[in-house]
Amino acid sequence: MPEPTKKEENEVPTPAPAPPPEEPNKEKEAGTAPPKDEEEVFPPNALPPGLCSRALERKDSEWSLGESPATEEHEKQNANSQLSTLFVEKPQTGTVKVGDNISFIAKVKAEDLLRKPSVKWFKGKWMDLASKAGKHLQLKETFERQSRVYTFEMQIIKAKENYAGNYRCEVTYKDKFDSCSFDLEVHESTGTTPNIDIRSAFKRSGEGQEDAGELDFSGLLKRREVKQHEEEPEIDVWELLKNANPNEYEKIAFQYGITDLRGMLKRLKRMRRVEKKSAAFAKILDPAYQIDKGGKVRFVVELADPKLEVKWYKNGQEIRPSTKYIFEHKGCERIMFINNCSLTDDSEYYVTAGDEKCSTELFVREPPIMVTKLLEDTNAYCGEKVELECEVSEDDANVKWFKNGEEIIPGPKSRYKVKVEGKKHTLIIEGATKADSAEYSVMTTGGQSSAKLSVDLRPLKVLTPLTDQTVKLGKEICLKCEISENISGKWTKNGLPVQESDRLKVVHKGRIHKLVINSALIEDEGDYVFTPDAYSITLPAKVRVIDPPKINLDGLDADNTVTVIAGSKLRLEIPITGEPPPKVIWSRADKAIMEGSGRIRTESYPDSSSLIIDAAERDDSGVYNINLKNEAGEAHASIKIKVVDIPDPPVAPNVTDVGDDWCIMNWEPPAYDGGSPILGYFIERKKKQSSRWMRLNFDLCKETTFEPKKMIEGVAYEVRIFAVNAIGISKPSMPSKPFVPLAVTSPPTLLAVDSVTDTTVTMKWRPPDQIGAAGLDGYVLEYCLEGTENWVAANTDLIDKTKFTITGLPTDAKIFVRVKAVNAAGASEPKYYSQPILVKEIIEPPKIRIPRHLKQTYIRRVGEAVNLVIPYQGKPRPELTWKKDGAEIDKNQINIRNSDTDTIIFIRKAERSHSGKYDLQVKVEKFEESASIDIQIVDRPGPPQVVKIEDVWGENVALSWTPPKDDGNAAITGYTIQKADKKSMEWFTVIEHYHRTSATITELVIGNEYYFRVFAENMCGLSEDATMTKESAVIAKDGKVYKNPVYEDFDFTEAPMFTQPLVNTYAIAGYNATLNCSVRGNPKPKITWMKNKVAIVDDPRYRMFSNQGVCTLEIRKPSPYDGGTYCCKAVNDLGTVEIECKLEVKVIYQGVITPGQPFFLEGQQQVDFPSAGSCCKVCLLT
Repeated sequence: MPEPTKKEENEVPTPAPAPPPEEPNKEKEAGTAPPKDEEEVFPPNALPPGLCSRALERKDSEWSLGESPATEEHEKQNANSQLSTLFVEKPQTGTVKVGDNISFIAKVKAEDLLRKPSVKWFKGKWMDLASKAGKHLQLKETFERQSRVYTFEMQIIKAKENYAGNYRCEVTYKDKFDSCSFDLEVHESTGTTPNIDIRSAFKRSGEGQEDAGELDFSGLLKRREVKQHEEEPEIDVWELLKNANPNEYEKIAFQYGITDLRGMLKRLKRMRRVEKKSAAFAKILDPAYQIDKGGKVRFVVELADPKLEVKWYKNGQEIRPSTKYIFEHKGCERIMFINNCSLTDDSEYYVTAGDEKCSTELFVREPPIMVTKLLEDTNAYCGEKVELECEVSEDDANVKWFKNGEEIIPGPKSRYKVKVEGKKHTLIIEGATKADSAEYSVMTTGGQSSAKLSVDLRPLKVLTPLTDQTVKLGKEICLKCEISENISGKWTKNGLPVQESDRLKVVHKGRIHKLVINSALIEDEGDYVFTPDAYSITLPAKVRVIDPPKINLDGLDADNTVTVIAGSKLRLEIPITGEPPPKVIWSRADKAIMEGSGRIRTESYPDSSSLIIDAAERDDSGVYNINLKNEAGEAHASIKIKVVDIPDPPVAPNVTDVGDDWCIMNWEPPAYDGGSPILGYFIERKKKQSSRWMRLNFDLCKETTFEPKKMIEGVAYEVRIFAVNAIGISKPSMPSKPFVPLAVTSPPTLLAVDSVTDTTVTMKWRPPDQIGAAGLDGYVLEYCLEGTENWVAANTDLIDKTKFTITGLPTDAKIFVRVKAVNAAGASEPKYYSQPILVKEIIEPPKIRIPRHLKQTYIRRVGEAVNLVIPYQGKPRPELTWKKDGAEIDKNQINIRNSDTDTIIFIRKAERSHSGKYDLQVKVEKFEESASIDIQIVDRPGPPQVVKIEDVWGENVALSWTPPKDDGNAAITGYTIQKADKKSMEWFTVIEHYHRTSATITELVIGNEYYFRVFAENMCGLSEDATMTKESAVIAKDGKVYKNPVYEDFDFTEAPMFTQPLVNTYAIAGYNATLNCSVRGNPKPKITWMKNKVAIVDDPRYRMFSNQGVCTLEIRKPSPYDGGTYCCKAVNDLGTVEIECKLEVKVIYQGVITPGQPFFLEGQQQVDFPSAGSCCKVCLLT
C-alpha cells in the first residue's frame, strides 16, 4: 500500500472544489473501534461528547483540503522517495488477518553514531505507542556488533480491525532526524464478525475532561486540571463545518477538540457533493444518521421504478436479512432497520438500484458512565497499605486514576495496582511513603471524583544502638542496631555511602539493621553511621582493625641473598605490614644500624623499611637482621648481602709458538675472581711500536689458550688478557714479550736439468713464488742415488744463484734431485725433479733459433747500436763461426760474444759499411747448422744533382731535376720543393712528399722574381742540403689588366610560406594544449589566428607567440566547446597564405577518456604538451 505523504502539522488547510463521487468499490477510511480492554492500543481520533464525535472515529489521516484521490495517491507513492539519512531498512506496509500477528522492522546503521539513537513509534500523527506496550503490542531492540546495525521491531499480537491505519517510525540522533510512514491493513477472518465496542475508551473530552475515555488522545495532550463544569447543550459539529467559512475550520477544530480535521473535511466534501438527479431514486438517503448505543435506526429510499432490485451494503459488503437487519418494501419505498445498534455499526452504508447508488453515514453514540460512590479523604502512616475505593454506574467500566492531575498507569513494576470488582474500583498503594501524599481522582466518561491522601511518619525510637569495635585483620565485622519501626535506612562510612559487595553485606530484617564485613581489611577501618530513612536520627560507631607485623621477602632468592656490585649503592626495600605500623630495628652482628646519614643506614615507612649502603665494599658482605614489633605481635628475618666485584687481572700471557701470521698463547686464571665465577676472557694485541690495542674476540674465550691470526709477517706484536665475570671486565694483564710472526718461503719453482756430463749434473730453477717478510737467504740443492733414501747436500754453504752443478757423480748412475729455499724461519718445502737423472753426457745436434724479427732485413740508421742475440742448442758445447759476405768478420769493428745457449753480434755505432749478409755456422762434432742475417745501415740521402727551370708562363713555372747520387742506402721516397722571393730570400715550402722529378709551380705573384730549391727524402728523412736553381723565374706584368668584378644586388623579398604546417590534434579537457607551425617571408608577415573562420582577438583563454618564425597558439584548459577548426593566416605585401587543422577535446571521467580512448589515424603521432602540473597529449600528422 502506498504510504501517505508527511506534511507539516501546522499547515493551514484551504477550501477546494468538491471531488467527483467515489466509486462504489472504494473502501471506507474508517476503522472499527476495539472493545473495552485496558491493554488495547491504536485508538482512532474522536470528537468531544455531544459533538457528533462518532464522525471522527476513523483511520488517522493527514491535514489537507480539496485533494483529489489521484493527488492523494501520488503523495503516498512519493512519501518515502527522499534519501534516508539514518535508516538502512525501513518498515514496510503490511496486511494481516484478525487474530494473527505481524511485525514491522526498522534498521539504523551505527558506524558514525557514538551512542544508541532514539526511536519512537506512532499511530496517526501524535499517538506515541511506547506507553501502549502490553499484551497486544511489544517493542524490541537489538544490536549486531559485527555489522554495527541497530534493529528496532514493533510486534502486533492478535490484531483487531481497529488496529488498521497509518503508522510512523521516527529515529533521532543529536541533530539528525529521519522518519518513515507505513500502513497496516486488517482483514476480517472468514465467517467471523467480532462484536467490538470500546467507544467509551476513545470518547473525546471537553475542557473539563469529566467525560474523557481511557484512550482519549486529546485529553492526554491537554493534561488539563480536573474541573467541574456545567453540562452544555449538544452541538452538531457537522452543521458548524458545513455552514462555516473555510478560514474558520481550524478555529472550530481547536474550540471543539477536533484532532482529525483532515478526515472530517474529506467526509464533509463527500457530503457536499452536488447530487445529480437520479433516474433510479426518487428519494435518496440522508447524508448522515445519528443514534444512541442500543437504539434502532431506519434507512428509507424511494425508487423511481419499483421493479428495480435493491441491495444494501456496509463498508462495501452486502448486508443479508437477519434479526439485526430487517428489510421492508412499501410501494416504491425500500426500508432497512438496524436493531440494537452498537459501536460496530458506526460505518458507511449505501444502497444500489441498477447502476446507481446513494450512500450515508451512521454515527453510534455511547451513553456516559457515572461515578455513583465518590472517593473519601484518607490518612495513613509510612509503610502501610492504602486503598482508595469508588463505584461507577456500569460493571467493568473503563476508569482512569489520576494523582495531582497526572494519569496513573498501573503495571507489573508500578507501586500502584487497580482492583476491579464489578462496579467497584479500588486503587491500592503498597508501602505508602511521604511522596504518596497527594490529591487522587478517578474519571469516567460521565463523571469524576477526587480525594486527598495524607501519609505521615511514626515516632522513631532506638532500641539497640551501634557499638565501637576493634577486630583483627581478616576477622568479621558486624555492626548491629535495632529501631522501633520497620523502615529502611542508609549506611555511610566516613561520610560516604556504603556500597554492597561480595564481602560487604547490608541486612535488614524487620526493625533490625546489620552491616556485616567478611575478612576485615585495613581500609575497612573508619567511622560508620546508620541513618533511618525519612528521620534525622543517626547511629554512629567506630571500627578499628589491627594486624600483627609481617615481613614480605617474596622478592628475594630462596636463601634470602642479595647480591650487590662493589662501588654501587644498595637500597634494599623490604615490604612490611602491620596495624598499627610496627617499629623496625636493623642489626648486623648484634650491632644495631641506626637511621641517619652514615654510609650504612636505614629508612622506615608505614608499609616498608629500607637498608641503604652507599658505595658498597667487599667488607660489607654478611648477614643483616630485621626485627618488627607492634601491639599485635613481633616478626624477625635475616638477609644475606653479598658484595661482588670484577676479577683481578690475569698474569702476562706466554707465546709458545709463532707462524707466518699466527701464534699460540696461553695464560693462568686470575688469583681472585671477584666473588663471581670467571665467564671467559677477552684477548687484545697491538704492534710493538703502536699504542692502539685491538680486540681479537667478541665472544668470550672459555679456555686459557688462544691462537691469534691475521697478523702481518715480520712485524713485532704484543698480546694481553682481560678476565670477565658476571660483574664486568677486569683490568688488562701485563703485555706478553714481543714476538715476530715469520714464515718459510714457498718451494722453488721450475726445477729443470740444465746439462749433464759423465760426472756432473747442472740443475737450474726459479725463485719461490712467495718469499715473505723473512726474505730469502739462499738455496740448498740435495741429491739422492736411486735405490737409497740418503739425501746429500750438493752445496755446503747457501747459494744465491738459481743454478748449480753437482760434481763427483759416478758415471751411468741415476740420481734424484731436490732444492729448498732457506730464510730466517727455516727451510721451505723441497721442490723435487720429477724423474731420475742419468749421469752420462748426451750428444745433441745443433739448432739455431733465429728470432722472428731477424728473419727479414734488419735495418738501423747510421750511428745507432746493433745488438743481436741468436739462441742456439747443442751438446756438448758447439763451435760457432761468423762470416760477413763470405769473409771473416773484423773483430775490431764488430764484437762477437758466445755463451752456452746464444751468440751476440754487437756494433756500438753502426756505419753504412756494416751493411751486408752475416752467416752463422754451429758445429757439434759431425753435426752442423747454419743461418743468415741481413743487416742494412741507412742514412739520409744527398740532394738532387741538377734543378732546372724548364718554362715560365703566366703565373706558372715548370721545374725538373735529377735524382741524387747518394740515396743513403735506402730508396728515395719523395721530394720537397720550396720557393723564395728574390727580394726577401725567405723560403716557403710549395710541395711536400712529391714522387716525380718534374713539377709545375702555380699561383705565383705577378711582377715577382723567384728562386726554387729541391730536397731529396728517404726513410731517414730529408737530405741535409738542397739543390737550388741557378737562374730565377720572373713573373711578367705585361698584357695583364685586372678588372674588378661587378656584383648585382640580391633581392631578398619573399611571399609568406609555411615551412612546418599545422597538424590535426586532440587535447584532454582541463589540460593546456598548443598548436604550432613555422612560417617565413620578407617583409616579416603578420600572423592572425582564427577559430571556425572567426579571428581570435583579446580572448583571455588564448595566448599567441611568435619567435624566429615559429608561431604558437596556447589554449588554456580547453573544454569540449573549444574543439573545432583552427586556422593560422600569414600576410605581407607579396601575398597571403593560410593553413588549417582540427582540434578535438576529450573529457576524462574517473580516469577514463570519453567518448573513447584516443586512436591515431595513419600519419599521426602522439605529442606531449606540458602545462602547469599536468601534461596534455595530442596527435600530430607526420
